[in-house]
Amino acid sequence: MPATPSSVRDDVLELLERNAPQHNIDIVDVEVVGSSKNPTVRVRIDHTAESQGAITLDEVSEQTGWISDLIDEADPIAGAFTLEVSSPGLARPLRKAGDYERFAGQTIRLSTNATEGRRKFTGVLLGIEDGIVSVRCDGEDVRIPLETIRTCKIKPSFD
Repeated sequence: MPATPSSVRDDVLELLERNAPQHNIDIVDVEVVGSSKNPTVRVRIDHTAESQGAITLDEVSEQTGWISDLIDEADPIAGAFTLEVSSPGLARPLRKAGDYERFAGQTIRLSTNATEGRRKFTGVLLGIEDGIVSVRCDGEDVRIPLETIRTCKIKPSFD
């Protein structure tokens, strides 16, 4: 059975996250997009939480080699693919519990897998405790289990 984009994403993400600490970077996200005959694998990287400042283009370029080598060696995609390695950008996705700690105080946009009630929230990220993400939204604090979050991104402010 051919690999699905989500299984390829999960395999690549796990592989890169296992190797990122020795390169002092954080794997922010992995996406597999495009046609199944020639997909694009997008890898967003950043400094670890202990580092300061945004990752530079030169640093992204330096990290691309080992990322490409690991993916080629693991060969999770049958056939050719395009690799894009970049910074997370201003609308950085939050995925791991540590992201919700690290970026507390930032304004975020979040959507959940909820089948009832409200599913989209925009507000100030208050943090995470015991797997529950807290967001100040419309004057009230909302608590959302991490495992129910479908997407969460920092909402850039241009003030």
